[in-house]
Amino acid sequence: MRKEDFIKINNYLWEIPQSFRGDMRVPARIYASKEILEDVEDNALKQLVDITTLPGIVKYAIAMPDIHSGYGPPIGGLGAMKLSDGVISPGFVGFDENCGCRLLLSDYTQKQIQPHLDKLATEIQKEVPSGLGRGRQIKLSIEQIDKILEGGVPELVKQGYGEREDIENCEEKGRMEQADASAVSGHAKNRGRDQVGTLGSGNHFCQLDKISEIFDKKTAEVFGLFKNQIVVFIHTGSRGLGHQNCTDYLKITEQALSKYKIKPVDKELSYVPFDSLEGQRFFKAMSAVCNYAWANRHMIAYYTRKAFKNILGEKAKLKLLYDVAHNIAKIEEHEVDGKKTKLILHRKGATRAFPPNHPEIPEKYREAGQPVLIPGSMGDASYILAGIKESKQAWHTVCHGAGRRMSRREAMRTISGRQVIDNLKQKGIIVKCRSMRGIAEEAPGAYKNIHDVIEVVHNAGLSNKIAKLVPLAVIKGE
Repeated sequence: MRKEDFIKINNYLWEIPQSFRGDMRVPARIYASKEILEDVEDNALKQLVDITTLPGIVKYAIAMPDIHSGYGPPIGGLGAMKLSDGVISPGFVGFDENCGCRLLLSDYTQKQIQPHLDKLATEIQKEVPSGLGRGRQIKLSIEQIDKILEGGVPELVKQGYGEREDIENCEEKGRMEQADASAVSGHAKNRGRDQVGTLGSGNHFCQLDKISEIFDKKTAEVFGLFKNQIVVFIHTGSRGLGHQNCTDYLKITEQALSKYKIKPVDKELSYVPFDSLEGQRFFKAMSAVCNYAWANRHMIAYYTRKAFKNILGEKAKLKLLYDVAHNIAKIEEHEVDGKKTKLILHRKGATRAFPPNHPEIPEKYREAGQPVLIPGSMGDASYILAGIKESKQAWHTVCHGAGRRMSRREAMRTISGRQVIDNLKQKGIIVKCRSMRGIAEEAPGAYKNIHDVIEVVHNAGLSNKIAKLVPLAVIKGE
């Protein structure tokens, strides 16, 4: 594919016409500046076009400016299918089902926290296990896991972990009602028994950030943000349980292809009709895994609050701003050709950004719009945005981060973990990680420029910038 094949809609939106390939059902669109578009991998663009072949897809296949190659569809991709005749695809959710972000707000300023910063980071690292396969010392029973899979955050609050406000300030109030624990395999459940309240590996992190810049004072006040405020940014998902669930259903959907006479353009993009036995079972299992992921981030917040009190005293408080997923498939109602239509919306490496007055966002944010959390690469800035009504052109969706520009293997080959730590130390950023490999894989140089990505999102009318965060301490998984 040549970049010349794109039709320029405006400075931040480009289209691959339906005529580009004979099997396309709709055009493909990508939100990007000219510079970002020039740097997108050819394979990621092919994967974007592949989305357009899915039955039931409406309007466009869409990519965000953080697009890069993934398993099947690209990361940073989304597609909406009519519920009546659409399909569901495990690969279009991703292996880390309900990977997402959570932001906790403190009442402290950087000046107040700075003398305690290293101790706080060390305490959080002690309280929140991180790394591939690393779990908590106590394993939950399968019965306890089933309660979390079906009950999500409300179940944990009922057990005394966290506060009622934690339910309200979470996407779906921390629980997808379609969840069915019996649809999740025993192998997946066993992998998750000791991982509720753990970070995991890769690009997952828990950061102590400060708000360095506020772009919209009115909305910042609604969100409870102020300059130099210390916040905690958590980014992780469903750990080994979610990975296993995706693996299980990839096999199931591949085996069902002949049953439904389906020939996907790429075997990684296997799918089944949404209303099929396999489609419904995957949706119920994925919903349960999403509840597990929200519960995981909720318990990380619980142990982070404990760490704050251990270092700063019992009066230390952390309030939840919001928690939102960026690897998920959900039933949502959107306007299609002037009519309200129920869709099965796949977001893979893409974040929901509902506009003001949407009934599914907390009452206190209703006039401002949904808080949107976009993490940067390690050592770089992150952003808080707010959903706006103009974003209906992209199903009220934005990017999920900076997006990789270098594979993990390439990063390890070209970047030294020690060099990254030294560079971050020079910037005054503390890094807690038990693995140099983990640092090298997630080095800032392996990612696109987060500021360029956010400018596209803001200028394209997908979300409004509210505040910029800069890291002071980073706790990483290996």
